[in-house]
Amino acid sequence: PLTEEGIRVMFEKIAKYIGENLQLLVGRPDGTYCFRLHNDRVYYVSEMILKLAANISGDKLVSLGTCFRKFTKTHKFRLHVTHLEYLAPYAKYKVCIKPGAEQSFLYGNHVLKSGWGVVVYSTADIPLGFGVAAKSTQDCRKVDPMAIVVEYGQYEETLWASQELFAV
Repeated sequence: PLTEEGIRVMFEKIAKYIGENLQLLVGRPDGTYCFRLHNDRVYYVSEMILKLAANISGDKLVSLGTCFRKFTKTHKFRLHVTHLEYLAPYAKYKVCIKPGAEQSFLYGNHVLKSGWGVVVYSTADIPLGFGVAAKSTQDCRKVDPMAIVVEYGQYEETLWASQELFAV
């Protein structure tokens, strides 16, 4: 199991993207899910699989469920894209981008124009990744077409510390 500090850090990070919907992530209709720590990685796993994995020794267990994140050497929380499909349905904010901007975002570039923690979607409603909006919705309507609107999630640690979230 995760430590109290690990749970707090993880839930704070995930709550930036899905807010109070965090409860829906754990208490799902298809069973109860939990978070478990293994080799500095946090896995999202059903209790049924967790019980089966209890029969395998920890040093022989390679993976367990879906990797949600990895603890860095400095114990910071880095989200993995492997859990995007689990968080996307519960996202507080969603941004749809044009097909031409999808490829640019997937290559690690910012989406031009705006500042909230968002899950970025294609026009076909396919989750592409995480980002941080740089401006409020009102500001996006007036901003220059070449201004950054969603900053790519690679820099999420520094962005969250320096940005104030706007309500939609």
